[in-house]
Amino acid sequence: MKKLSLLIVLVLGVTAVYGQDFLKKSKVSGSFQMDGNYYWEDNGIGITKEDINGEEFGAYGFGKLQYQLGNFTAGFRFEAYQTTPMSGFDSRVKGMGIANYFATYDDGTIGVTVGDIYDQFGNGLVFRSYEEWTLGFDNALRGIRAVYHPWEGVTLKGLYGKQRFYWAGYGENVPTSENRGLVRGVDGEWDLNSSIASMNNSKFRATVGASFVSKYEDASTLFVNGEELVMPQNVASYSGRLNLGYGRFTFSTEYARKINDPSEFNNYIYKDGQELLASLAYSQKGLGMVLQVKRVDNMSFKSNRLATQNDLDIGFIPPLNYTHTHSLPSMFSYATQPLGEMGIQFQVNYTIPKKTVLGGKYGTKLAFNYSQVNDIKRDSINVNGVNMLNQPGTKGYKSDFFAVGDRMFYRDLNFEIEKKISAKWHLTLMYINLYYDMETIENHPGAEAVEANIAFGEAIYKINRNNSIRLELQHMWDNIGPNHTIEPGHESYYTKRGNWFAFLLEYTIAPKWFVSVADKYNYGNPIADNRDHYITGSFGYIKDQTRIAISGGRQSEGLVCVGGVCRTVPASSGLSLTVTTSF
Repeated sequence: MKKLSLLIVLVLGVTAVYGQDFLKKSKVSGSFQMDGNYYWEDNGIGITKEDINGEEFGAYGFGKLQYQLGNFTAGFRFEAYQTTPMSGFDSRVKGMGIANYFATYDDGTIGVTVGDIYDQFGNGLVFRSYEEWTLGFDNALRGIRAVYHPWEGVTLKGLYGKQRFYWAGYGENVPTSENRGLVRGVDGEWDLNSSIASMNNSKFRATVGASFVSKYEDASTLFVNGEELVMPQNVASYSGRLNLGYGRFTFSTEYARKINDPSEFNNYIYKDGQELLASLAYSQKGLGMVLQVKRVDNMSFKSNRLATQNDLDIGFIPPLNYTHTHSLPSMFSYATQPLGEMGIQFQVNYTIPKKTVLGGKYGTKLAFNYSQVNDIKRDSINVNGVNMLNQPGTKGYKSDFFAVGDRMFYRDLNFEIEKKISAKWHLTLMYINLYYDMETIENHPGAEAVEANIAFGEAIYKINRNNSIRLELQHMWDNIGPNHTIEPGHESYYTKRGNWFAFLLEYTIAPKWFVSVADKYNYGNPIADNRDHYITGSFGYIKDQTRIAISGGRQSEGLVCVGGVCRTVPASSGLSLTVTTSF
């Protein structure tokens, strides 16, 4: 309540300054979302009363409210999580209260924010604070941020604060497991085309930027494998970035480095970390091509050296792989590996022109994507005459910058054809060849990698202006068949393995109504008891900015991934209700 009272005082103070213009100039906006789930026992997919544990109902929601008057903006977000273990969220999200509040003054030249801050420097390699509701993730920085534009095209930022960690307090007297270090950072960016008059209309475009971010944690000593290790108080990171463009070509790159940062996540090694991200793109009417490369080496950067989960990340590792939204390929979404990965992605989009032999009356869209992520190559180091690899208290290993490891984490080759056949018919076909290292990505020691081929087809028939039918068919051929031998103790690794078939049928009455039915069937699972149908039905209503959706049925086990960050969703059975609105 103290937080809300402070915001109210700020709002009243500002409106008093503006006097009679209050009603004319004030703007209030906000949004609301509520998700409710009712779970029931379903022995067919292994959901017992013990799994539900008396918590049949789970709900979570938030409400955002923002007030603006002239150069002043203030707002807050109220959250309520009443979760069950089946929801897939970390149990620490459970709670209720004002999770986020802020006040900002910005006159275009200087801006100051106090409270909870969401921002990123460059691509986020050394700093990114953001929230993703579908993952239960929020690492907002509570503190202060200043943004200054000394002249056209130049932006300077500085910030200071402490990250959110579920519902943990921000004071000094918090448990060690909930403590977070202070985060401090500065960033500068210069858009040459905006600053230099002679370059205002140039075909050549250039932007440069640099960042410096450090964390401060209390110095301490830890005993690891019987050896006393001294932890650094300050850990610094820095990055530089460059964006160039000429005509249809664009090139961008960012390099980041972090000094030694021993932690539970990297097995307490004192090796510096580094990361490189680069992209080359070409675009013209009907054709677009992008080539991206990435190298990550020991770049886990958290504000608590004991943290090992998807929380308290100061930096962000952008994924390069294609983001699948269809149910079967999305079961095997890639999670970025901060300790080391080398990735590449090549994407081509081409539209065959209209009124050609292959393009037809409406043209034909083609898309090709190839992405692959490997481990980095690590060589042992000599410590007191003994060769060691990743030993706590040492520099861990050596790794040549361009040396690719033999282990492949992920590979995705896909090709898509999208074709409007007539005024009523629209067709999409897609083929996916997928490799997925389940042992690494899902932390299942000894799990066999997924090597799958997936076919997807979608047909949309427009009955009239407001009514349409959409049919979606998918099939996955897995490298593990129904007669595969299961190693004892590894049964849980095979819940989503084997061949799958899936379909979805949706009827839409635009712009307000939709209803759908879907099924996923893993008929080729090597464990007979896992060969289940996951049937769901959904119904929705949309009016202006409000959307209400109800669905019921079975949810298969899988990963929910956004931007390379994932959480595991266990199998469940029940009803769900989602309500979203904004104003």
